[in-house]
Amino acid sequence: MIDAFEDPGTPDRRGGWRYLAWLVARQWPRCLAGAVLASTWMVLLAATPYLMARAVDHGLEPGDMGALAGWTGALVGVGAVNAWLGMLRHRTMTLVRMDANFRTVKVVVGHATRLGAALRGQVGTGEVVTIGVGDVQTISTSLTAVGPGIGAVVAYAAVGGLMLSVSTRLALVVLIGVPVLGVLLGPLMGRLQGRETEYRDGQAVLTARIGDLAGGLRVLNGLGGKGLVADAFRRDSERLREHGYRVGAVTSWIQALGVGLPVLFLALVTWLGARLAAEGRISVGELVSVYGYVVALGWPVAFLIEMGHQLSRGVVAARRVVAFLRLEPEPDTGTRDAPAEPSVLYDPASGVRVLPGRLTALAGSRPADAAEVVDRLGRYTPSEATWGDVPLSDIPLPQVRARVLVAEAEADLFAGPLRDVVGDQDTPPPRGAGNCATSHDSPAPAPAPAPAGRHTGAVSDAHLTQAIHAAAAADIIRTLPDGLDSQVAAQASDLSGGQRQRVRLTRALLAAPEVLLAVEPTSALDAHTEATVAARLRDAREGRTTVVASTSPLVLDRADTVVYLVDGKAAATGAHRELLTTEPGYRALVARDEEAVR
Repeated sequence: MIDAFEDPGTPDRRGGWRYLAWLVARQWPRCLAGAVLASTWMVLLAATPYLMARAVDHGLEPGDMGALAGWTGALVGVGAVNAWLGMLRHRTMTLVRMDANFRTVKVVVGHATRLGAALRGQVGTGEVVTIGVGDVQTISTSLTAVGPGIGAVVAYAAVGGLMLSVSTRLALVVLIGVPVLGVLLGPLMGRLQGRETEYRDGQAVLTARIGDLAGGLRVLNGLGGKGLVADAFRRDSERLREHGYRVGAVTSWIQALGVGLPVLFLALVTWLGARLAAEGRISVGELVSVYGYVVALGWPVAFLIEMGHQLSRGVVAARRVVAFLRLEPEPDTGTRDAPAEPSVLYDPASGVRVLPGRLTALAGSRPADAAEVVDRLGRYTPSEATWGDVPLSDIPLPQVRARVLVAEAEADLFAGPLRDVVGDQDTPPPRGAGNCATSHDSPAPAPAPAPAGRHTGAVSDAHLTQAIHAAAAADIIRTLPDGLDSQVAAQASDLSGGQRQRVRLTRALLAAPEVLLAVEPTSALDAHTEATVAARLRDAREGRTTVVASTSPLVLDRADTVVYLVDGKAAATGAHRELLTTEPGYRALVARDEEAVR
C-alpha cells in the first residue's frame, strides 16, 4: 500500500477510464495477484462438481469404496485450499482498494496545494468536498472488481471447457449465454453513468450550499433570512432526492436483471442437462456435475455483473477527479529576481506606497478596498504592482511567496494540537488554509534553522513564546487543559472568534516574513486586547515591512503611516493624528460616523 510520504506518481488526466487504468498500473503486481487468486479460486469452485462427478461415477455407482474415499478426500482438500485462497483474494483486493483510495487522496490534495490561491476561483468548495467524501471511495471500490472480474472470465472459460467434455450443446449454451447477458445489461450500464453524473453534479452544488449556510447562519438569523434560505435549500434537496431516485431506479433494474437473468439462464442449462440424462446421453455423475457447474457459474456471472456496475460508477467519479486535476494554477512567467534588499511596494491602481521597514495601515470605508490592495501587493490578483523597481508579475512566484505573507482574517485552521496548528512551518499550505497564512503555489525554500531549544517542526519554543506574547494569546494557552498540546477542532470551532483571530496572528508572526500583509487582524477583539495586540505587533515587527488593513483607532494610532482609501484610491497619507485633523472623512470613519462618511 502507498506510504504516507511516497510520491503517488503522475496521474493520467486524459479521461476517467485512463485514470482507473493508471491506478491499476501503479499497483499492477497486487492487481495481478488478485486476478490470479480470484481466477484460481473460481476455477476450483468449478472443479468441485467435477470431483463430485468422478466420486459418483468411479466410486459410488460401481461400489468402489477406495475410489470413493480418494475422490472425497480430494474434494475436501480442494475445499480447504479454496477457502484459504478466498481469504487471500479478499485481503489482496482490500489492499488494492486502500491503495487506490490513499493514492487518489494524495493526488487531489497535492494538486489543490499546487493550485494555491487559484483554487477558490476555479472550483467550488462543494466540488472539492464531494470529491473527497464520495468520489474517492467510489473509485477505490470500483477497483476491487478488477481481480474477481478477471477471475470470472477465466472461470467462465474453464466451466465452458468442462461442460464441453460433458456435452457440446451445453457448452455452447454456456459460452453464448453469458455474452448475451452482457448485451442485455449494457444499455442499463450506460444509462446508469448518465444518471450518476447528474446526481453527482447536484450533490456538489448542494454540498457547497450547506457550507455557505452553516458559515453564515448567525448572520442570516440576525437578518431574518434563515427561513428563506432554509426553504431554498429544502427545494434543492428535494430535486437532488429525485435525481437519487432515478439513479436508484436504474441500479435496481441492473441488480434485478443481474439476479434474474442468470437464474433463468442457469435454469435452462439445468433443464437441458436433465433432458440429456433422461435420454441416456450423459451419465448420472455427469448430470451431478452439470448441476454443480450451474451452481459454480453463479459466482462468475455475479462478479461480471457487479464489475460492470462498479466500473460504471467508478468511471463517473474518475471523470470528476480528472476534471479537477486538469485545473491549472495561475501562470508564472516571472524571470527577474526580487530586490535583494527590503524595498518599496507600490500599487499603481490605488496609489498605495508601502515603505520598507515601517508599519503601514490601510483604512477605508469599504473593507473590501483595503483587501483588494493587499491582494495586489501580495500578488494574488493580476496587477501593475511593483517591488522596488521590479514589477511583481516579473518575479518568480516562489520568491514572492518566500518573502511576502498575506494573513487573511478568515484563514483556515486545521484540526490538531494547537502547537502544530500555529507552529509547524515545514511545509506551508495554500493561502487561507493550514498551518500558515500564506500561499504555496510552488515549492518555497526551506526555512532557516531555528535557534537551539526544544523544536516543534521548524520552530523553537523561544520563537513560539514570542509570537504568542505578541498576539496576546497567552491566556488562550492557559485556559486549555493541555496548553499548547491541547487538541483544536477544524477551523478552531471550539474557540471563540477573538481567540481564533489571535491564533491566526500567532501563526503569521511565527512565520516571520520579510513583508507581512494582514487583513483585519484585530476586528474580533475587545478594546483592551486590541490595544495590547496593536502595541506588541509594532514591537514584534520592528524594522520589517508590515501592512495592516484596519479601521480601528487603536491600531491606526500605532502605525507609522496611514493610507486613507476612498473608493479604492489613496485619498490621503500621513500619521493617524495628522489625518484626524486634516481629513474630515477619515475622522468620521474612525469615529464610526456612517452619515459623515457617506
